[in-house]
Order: sequence, then structure tokens, then C-alpha cells
Amino acid sequence: MNKPVAREPLNLLWLQSGGCGGCTLSLLNADCRNLFDTLAGFGIRLLWHPALSEASADEALRIIDDCASGATRLDILCLEGAVLRGPHGSGGFHRDNHESMMARVERLARVARHTVAIGSCAAFGGITAAGHNPTDACGLQFDGDAHGGLLGDEYRGSGGLPVINIAGCPVHPNWVIETLAILAAGGLDERGLDTFRRPRLYADHLVHHGCTRNEFYEFKASANKPSDLGCLMENLGCKGTQAHADCNIRTWNGEGSCVRGGYACISCTEPGFEEPGHPFSETPKLGGIPIGLPSDMPKAWFVALATLSKSATPKRVKENAQADHQVVAPAVKRTVRK
Repeated sequence: MNKPVAREPLNLLWLQSGGCGGCTLSLLNADCRNLFDTLAGFGIRLLWHPALSEASADEALRIIDDCASGATRLDILCLEGAVLRGPHGSGGFHRDNHESMMARVERLARVARHTVAIGSCAAFGGITAAGHNPTDACGLQFDGDAHGGLLGDEYRGSGGLPVINIAGCPVHPNWVIETLAILAAGGLDERGLDTFRRPRLYADHLVHHGCTRNEFYEFKASANKPSDLGCLMENLGCKGTQAHADCNIRTWNGEGSCVRGGYACISCTEPGFEEPGHPFSETPKLGGIPIGLPSDMPKAWFVALATLSKSATPKRVKENAQADHQVVAPAVKRTVRK
């Protein structure tokens, strides 16, 4: 009987650029006993991570140089944080004594089998690119929602894939773990990525899916202030019906999400979320109708359904929607067929 051939582990190098490091902090809350053992179990060897590895600066530079030269095979390059291209395209806003992070990422991406953007900053520019963007921050293959970024739209790793954008601010830890596991198993191709090259394993859902406030949404029973239990879409800026993510299905730390904690979804997995053009906690309206309607729903349908729903709102739902705790319990009703 032939023994299965042991596969060589995939080498993963993780770099951090212009950002807060929040995606790494989120990753440490992954649903596993030990992050390094979990990656190893999938056949991934972590060569270096700036916050989690014990290697000295000189040792880290040798690892990076060996990857860039081909002395060490680079299977997965992960970048957390936006690329800082300024000033004047030099990358000088983020550099050490050897080179700019921009140049380092460019030469590593040329030899990487797969390149992965960790978080919305690395994917699209994110918070780092907000405002007048003095650092000229951008994503690896997108600048906001425009194709291009640092590497250009035509970039493909040697494995044939474009940059894989695990967008989120921060990312859900299991989005990262699952994407890396699928890459290690050779199970990801371009069909597994959406329009913005986010893994469809989470981007084919909406934050609205699984939201605990969905009954209030269905009856258009809206919250008026953050502590209310009602739907946050109509008055408090929630974009859960438009944001591509499964936050309310898999939840965070097995329990929470933004809307479950009482805060409106700000659509952090989408390019440009950082500058919506209005306060995050407000819903802009035109003629009394929210301008950000649910995905796939024509305006006329929404208006008609909202009017019908509000006219049929049960007293229990209406009263609970504008309270900070349940004040009316569901009625007990037998449904036995006679």
C-alpha cells in the first residue's frame, strides 16, 4: 500500500504597513486553541510576523531578503495596512534604513505565489486613505473602489490569482483562517472571489442576514436612539442591508456583532466606507426615504413594502422597538390544527 506523500508546508510572510494593527489583534481572537498550531495543521508555516514572531530585526530582514531572492519559497504574502506611496511616489513616509515598505512589498509580490490583503486598509486604502490622504495611501490592487492600487489591476501571483482582499475593519479572525486554509488546500480560484476580490465564503452574505433586529426591520419598527432595540436602518445609519459580510451569522467571539452591541453597521468591508459623506450614526434621506436602500431592492418596492409593514406592525414590536429592553413579551398562542 502506497503511503501518502507528505506535502511541504506553505511559507507565509506577514508584513504590516499603514494601519493600526487591529486586524492582528482580531486574529488573536480566532476560534482556535493556538493560532500557530492551527496554521501548521493546515500546512502553513509562519516565517515571520512583526508583532507575533520572536526574530530580531536583522533576522527578519534576512527572512524577507531570502524570500525576495528566491532562496526561501514565498507561498503566501500577507499585508496588513495600506501602502503609503508618498511623498511624491517615493514611499518615504514608511521606510527603514534599508528600503521603503512600498518597495519591499513590490519586490515580494513579484515572487509570491499568493498575495493577500488583510483588512480594508490593505485592500482599498481604508481609514488610512481618508481625508485629503497626505501619505497617498492605497490598497494593494484597489485605490478605493478603483482598480489599480500599488500593484496594478493586471497583477497576478505566480499561483494565478489576483490580490485576495480579506476586507473588514478589522477583519473577522475566521475570515483570515478559513481563507488561508482554502489556499493551503488549493481550493481557491477566481470564482471564489467577488467583484472586489473578497472571498465569497463571507462576502456572498449581507450583515443583515442573521441580524437579531430583523423582526423590527420587517415591520419598519425603527429605533430613535442608540439604546433602542428597534431597527437601526431608518434613523441611525445602519448599512447592514448593503454590507457584504456574515458578521451576524458567525458572530464575533461566538456571541457579538456591531448591531447586537447596539451600534449601526458602517459597512466596513466595502471600499470607501470611511467617508460616507454623512455621520456614521445618521441615515441620509431624500423625501423622507433613506438613500441607501437594501441591496437588490428597487426604490418603489421598498416604499410600498415599508408603508404596508408599518400599517401592520404589532403593538409588541412597536413598543419594544423604542425601548432599551423588552417591555412586551410575545403572546402565547396555540396553533394546533383542528
